[in-house]
Amino acid sequence: MRRYIEVPRAESEQVYRFNTGWEPRPLLSCGICGCCGALRPRYKRLVDNIFPEDPKDGLVKANMEKLTFYAVSAPDKLDRIGKYLAERLSRDVVRHRCGYVFIAMEALDQLLMACHSQSINLFVESFLQMVAKLLESGEPELQILGSNSFVKFANIEEDTASYHRRYDFFVSRFSAMCHSYIDDLETRTKIRIAGIRGIQGVVRKTVNDELQTIIWEPQHMDKIVPSLLFNMQKTEDPDSKNNPTSIPRSADKEENPAALAESCFRELLGRAAYGNMNNAIRPVLVHLDNHQLWDPNAFAVSCFKITMYSIQAQHSHHVIQQILRHLDTHNKDSPRVRAGIVQVLLETVAIAAKGSIGPTVLEVFNTLLKHLRLSVDFELSNRHSSTGALSTNNDEKVVQDTIIQTIGFFGSNLPDYQRSEIIMFIMGKVPTFDAGSHSLDSSHSGERGTRTIQIMLLRSLLMVTSGYKAKSIAAALPSPFLEPILSVSLMEDNELRQLVLHILNSLIDRHENKAKLKGMRIIPDVSALKIKRDKSSKQDISFMKKQGQQLYRHIYVGCKEDDNEQKNFESLFVALLLITIELANDEVIIDLIRLALAMQDLAVSNEDNLRMYNRCAILALVAAYLNFLSQMIAVPAFCQHVNKVIEVRSKEAPYLLPENISREKYVLPKSLETQDKSYLFLQNKIADALTGSGYSVDRLSVPYVPQATDEDRLSRRKSIVDTVSIQVDLLGVSVQQDKTKMVEEITFETLKKAIADSQNLEEQEREKRRQVIEKFQKAPFEEIAAQCESKSNLLHDKLTEIFELTISRPPPSPSGSMSVTAGHVQYNSIPVYEMKFPDLCVY
Repeated sequence: MRRYIEVPRAESEQVYRFNTGWEPRPLLSCGICGCCGALRPRYKRLVDNIFPEDPKDGLVKANMEKLTFYAVSAPDKLDRIGKYLAERLSRDVVRHRCGYVFIAMEALDQLLMACHSQSINLFVESFLQMVAKLLESGEPELQILGSNSFVKFANIEEDTASYHRRYDFFVSRFSAMCHSYIDDLETRTKIRIAGIRGIQGVVRKTVNDELQTIIWEPQHMDKIVPSLLFNMQKTEDPDSKNNPTSIPRSADKEENPAALAESCFRELLGRAAYGNMNNAIRPVLVHLDNHQLWDPNAFAVSCFKITMYSIQAQHSHHVIQQILRHLDTHNKDSPRVRAGIVQVLLETVAIAAKGSIGPTVLEVFNTLLKHLRLSVDFELSNRHSSTGALSTNNDEKVVQDTIIQTIGFFGSNLPDYQRSEIIMFIMGKVPTFDAGSHSLDSSHSGERGTRTIQIMLLRSLLMVTSGYKAKSIAAALPSPFLEPILSVSLMEDNELRQLVLHILNSLIDRHENKAKLKGMRIIPDVSALKIKRDKSSKQDISFMKKQGQQLYRHIYVGCKEDDNEQKNFESLFVALLLITIELANDEVIIDLIRLALAMQDLAVSNEDNLRMYNRCAILALVAAYLNFLSQMIAVPAFCQHVNKVIEVRSKEAPYLLPENISREKYVLPKSLETQDKSYLFLQNKIADALTGSGYSVDRLSVPYVPQATDEDRLSRRKSIVDTVSIQVDLLGVSVQQDKTKMVEEITFETLKKAIADSQNLEEQEREKRRQVIEKFQKAPFEEIAAQCESKSNLLHDKLTEIFELTISRPPPSPSGSMSVTAGHVQYNSIPVYEMKFPDLCVY
């Protein structure tokens, strides 16, 4: 009977190496007798046979085909094959036999591609252990080999799901490879590319597997996203060749870490579901903070552009909300950082699809307006400091302009019903005159800060209203919006008034005619402008009956302001033209002519002591508007009268035409009192021209008088308290004047003059009664009601003033006032003739 003696493997390898000088075949059974090899399991013999004696010869393909056929025929042996290959590979890695390691991984890859059975999960576990072993090694070649094998495995679609497989180690290892800092540039680039591909493989393997949602948890996203962004932002620096952070650029995306990382980042965001979006965006913001990439913010803008174009459209509001929250956390940072974040938000909003902003629209606008106000406060506080105030304020201006642009883009992406809500929301934030205190709300920022906030908010409102087309003018200018916006138009600042006019013009212009009407000028042929217009609807007619007087009054009062500039008059001109185009009917045309004639009388009579430039500008505005109106209604006689007046002005008074006002060096007359009536538009000639054209010319004989509203009293330059104090200060002067009048002697001339004055008063009284009767017969009901309401409001204000004076300072009593002196009550009597009554109580 033969006996076989088995020699230990370590001793046999030493004897074999000593006697022959050749490396033994790995895991080849080297007993005393050669027949021991036949006793090994078949799968082990098949695995051993794929390894050549010299690793340089590569995988033995014929034996590999046998192993593959065996694995496919006996899938229950796959797990044992995997374990055996894992043992050999682990031993070869420890002994640095890289040749056999490459052969083992090649065999594993082929087995993975060939076998798709229910037992593949057990084989995959062995495969992943081998890949992890390679990634843990310090050899760059083995790390790259392990990454490539994992990518091949990630591209395989498994038939059955795995309930216990985890990829935490691979996420950490591949992320570390993405941050490789090996000195050799070429090796470092290869390792980073291998790490990016590995992350891409993990993403592809897990995002479609419902059992692997753990990959979207913050601990994994905090490693994956920064690793990709780190490679996306790194570029080659030609001035520092030894810079370890620089990487070479290549035309091939597979050899360019930045391009490959961007592709993987796009794929990651494209696969993100609704509930995972916040976890994917938050690491981006943290990475930009850690690397101080908000100033300059070119990479941050590029990064979020990639984000917005990669995610699904319905998830856009998640990104916007994340940026807004991040802006809240940095509200005290430098203005450059805040400006960088807002610019990123601007680019993000510009890309957001229409209607995908999300349900929290008011929250977004509220946050933007809050930061706008904070920026204004920072700017005002920096003005008091001397160091770096100029540069800081310039940076704050950038922040403010960017926020305004963001609000505009945001508003333009909203549907009309939401945009109308935002318009009302922003208008509610504009500081206006408080009816209770008769003053401007400037408690928080002071007068300068309040003015700046008003300008910023109105600019934001102008951005939102641009392009807004309401179905009816009542929807564009509702009463809760029209009243506060017109109250702002009565302020002293001409810039505020310009913004209000621009906003009103944007809302009134529903056919995009505003661009054709720029510049106050005499338009020779209105038909050449190709103005688009529709017939006034019932809603528009009803709106003009209710709110038309407010618009007229706004234009009339606006042209009287002392600080008006050319831009103010141009805006008023465009407003008149747009009202004519969009809202004009027969009644409105008559009202507009009355308004134009009232503006002409305002400039000619000069009861408000206007500057000569303002008077000429008003007359030029009236000429330009009536020229436009006469061509719009196409009444030949009216056109002839207007053209005649313009022709006379062009020859003898060019300073009354808009072309002269628009010049940088304009010529003004010394006086307008001696002007001939041929220079003016006459009410009787216009009435004669419109007779028989279907217009109610009887109303032209009634002069236009603007209705007095609460806005007038609230916006006046002095409050009621100031007026009362002035009256008290002038009381002594008036008493002295009365005494001097009493001393005047009564002569025959004095009596004759008194009789003549009484006769003149009677004639004036009769003329006044005739005008009142004519007004009640011909004036529109709305104007009469408005005038009566203004009188009642004036009476109410006077009574309120009297009551306030009475309560604050009770009048003296003839019975005297009581006083206590040394415990005794005394009454100090005051004679009636020494009592001083308020002016309002004496008649």
